[in-house]
Amino acid sequence: MKRFDRRVAIVTGASKGIGRAVAENFAKEGAKVCLVDINEQVLSNTVSELKEQGFQVFGQVADVADSAQADAAVEAVLKQYNKLDILVNNAGVLRDNLLFKMTDSDWDTVMNVHLKGSFNFSRAAQKAMVENKFGRIINTSSTSALGNRGQANYSTAKAGLQGLTKTMAIELGRFGITVNAVAPGFIETDMTKATAERIGISFEDLIEHSVGTIQVGRSGKPGDIANAVLFFAMEESSFVNGQVLYVAGGPKA
Repeated sequence: MKRFDRRVAIVTGASKGIGRAVAENFAKEGAKVCLVDINEQVLSNTVSELKEQGFQVFGQVADVADSAQADAAVEAVLKQYNKLDILVNNAGVLRDNLLFKMTDSDWDTVMNVHLKGSFNFSRAAQKAMVENKFGRIINTSSTSALGNRGQANYSTAKAGLQGLTKTMAIELGRFGITVNAVAPGFIETDMTKATAERIGISFEDLIEHSVGTIQVGRSGKPGDIANAVLFFAMEESSFVNGQVLYVAGGPKA
């Protein structure tokens, strides 16, 4: 028997990177997984690839910042599987810039996707979880929550997610629902490639520089974050609630 047999999970921002690794790990462990993403083509390709491996997955196109679309995605999962056990709020975007160059759109887009999107999906999912007296909500924060040059919007959103995590943990814990967050450090993804482009260096140089500051002497991979997410989602982790786990190769927090 696999660890997540009979469990149903939603992962947002699941087409690639950390989200895909999380969705794939849940599926490998027996869960039925709904992958949510705004990019229909990339989502379709990812779902097809996972289905070819024999996993029970399906895709749902949604803009996480739109509460109606979040509600519809959760309803689609409940209609197909009649329950929802796990929600991973992972969808994210970057609009990096120094404060004096940052536009209203840069700010609003990042806040809406990371923070409002997590609120929208959590609010939609908690009803079914409360009824079942079981749930796991895991939010993707970041070490940038501690502050990072050129990321006033992103850092604020990720810090806000930690406050949302702790507040939901207080409100939902008595219903058998735990809420925790994973805060990645440097992870090799398309988002960190975009960071390299923004600061005008190659991705290889960014990796080399980052590794020089990481105590374990290597960069992070999406699977490193997926493993931490699965820990929070386990039944055996029911006494872990309202926590932020920094997965950064060192004591970043």
